Amino acid sequence: MNHDYHKDISGCGLTGLISKKKRRVSGREIVKSLCLMTDRGNGLGAGYAAYGIYPEFKDCYALHVMYDDPEVRWSVEDHLKANYKVEKIEEIPTSPVKAIPISPLLMRYFVSPLKDKLAGETAADDFVVNTVMKVNSEIGGAYIFSSGKNMGAFKGVGNPSDIAEFFRIDEYEGWTWTAHTRFPTNTPGWWGGAHPFTLLDWSIVHNGEISSYGINKRYLEMYGYKLTLLTDTEAAAYMLDLLIRRHGLDISTACQALASPFWKAIDGMNEGERDALTALRQTYGSALLNGPFSILFGHGGGLVGINDRIKLRPLVAASKDDVVYMASEESAIRTICPSPDKVWAPRAAEPVIVEFE
Repeated sequence: MNHDYHKDISGCGLTGLISKKKRRVSGREIVKSLCLMTDRGNGLGAGYAAYGIYPEFKDCYALHVMYDDPEVRWSVEDHLKANYKVEKIEEIPTSPVKAIPISPLLMRYFVSPLKDKLAGETAADDFVVNTVMKVNSEIGGAYIFSSGKNMGAFKGVGNPSDIAEFFRIDEYEGWTWTAHTRFPTNTPGWWGGAHPFTLLDWSIVHNGEISSYGINKRYLEMYGYKLTLLTDTEAAAYMLDLLIRRHGLDISTACQALASPFWKAIDGMNEGERDALTALRQTYGSALLNGPFSILFGHGGGLVGINDRIKLRPLVAASKDDVVYMASEESAIRTICPSPDKVWAPRAAEPVIVEFE
């Protein structure tokens, strides 16, 4: 009997970089980094997110929309025109790629909420979030997959090189980049399920599995979020928006809520720290992300990387001059930064928080 059987098991790959001086970096760099980890995915999803790519529309929300059914485009555009000042409508530029014979219709809209629609205490960000939730849950075949200012996500079904070529990533320049190659396990591989996941200027790439998805989803639904994209990473994106933007937690505290120390560790802390973390866990127990994960999340003010509480997924960081890199593998960093000033592996649940100078 032949027992020479090999199963190729991988677990997603993620990479990101940020220039603390807001120097814009070509998309070629992040593509090269991600493509080194192609074998961590299986071709069922890849994507990129970049900040600083729309300077001519930096004060507008850039809505990237995919249409499985092109006919529903008109329903979405009627809704946008009734609620927003629309500065520009265009197809997202793409190039033909043999490995991607079919894709959704991909459009982008640069918009600002109409002032008379922001009556009362409704903030512009809340208004945009409500639009994302409405379109994604109520208009079948339409999905807003990016909605921030001066940033955008580009993702789909394919390998990193195919998606990069398809979306012409090398033509963009940004001061922060995140990227992901997907190996879906218990969720479908489809265009809307590829990473990054975004909401406003949050963009999340994730390696692992969030086993607390059910309770996280129910908790988010209490605050009006609607999870429609069939993957656990969507919950992480919305949780960041809830904790940081809506509840006002600083990023370090939000990371402690997402990946809290174990009770045993909290019990051994000094009284002040113990009381603070006990209160945080009691308040945000339903926001805790359980399971193995490493996450990078970009936002308008910087880039953050964090692991689960026992570091069941890899995350490596490095720095060179004003640029900080984070990735699943050190080799993915060294392929674009051969001689970093510093390389380190963050400890379990220890966030790497990078802000602009």
